[in-house]
Amino acid sequence: MVSKDQSIGGIIFVICVIVGILYTVGLFYYGYSMHPGDWHIGFILVAIPVFLAFIAIMGIGAWIGWTMATTPPPKPIEEITSEIEEKKEEEKKEEAPPAETTEETPEEKKPERKKKS
Repeated sequence: MVSKDQSIGGIIFVICVIVGILYTVGLFYYGYSMHPGDWHIGFILVAIPVFLAFIAIMGIGAWIGWTMATTPPPKPIEEITSEIEEKKEEEKKEEAPPAETTEETPEEKKPERKKKS
């Protein structure tokens, strides 16, 4: 099942790719006639940088859309808070020390050091 963010990302991706293709076709195919003498240097000097910038922007938009479309949705807040509460309860259970008394045996006692006077 696709989340809302993924569907919005997919729509952004598709729109950016379609607009980029239509702009490319319109600029270089329908924008002027195909006769060799009809190319004006002013048009080329403006069209090429504008074209590259536009395609770069559409590429960034497509990348954002692709990322949104392929990223899994986050966990709901309720699920995260319940996990945190369960961890706190487990930690409280682990912190409770057992009611045992430990007595040192004579073998475990460390020898006392002699004091220098």
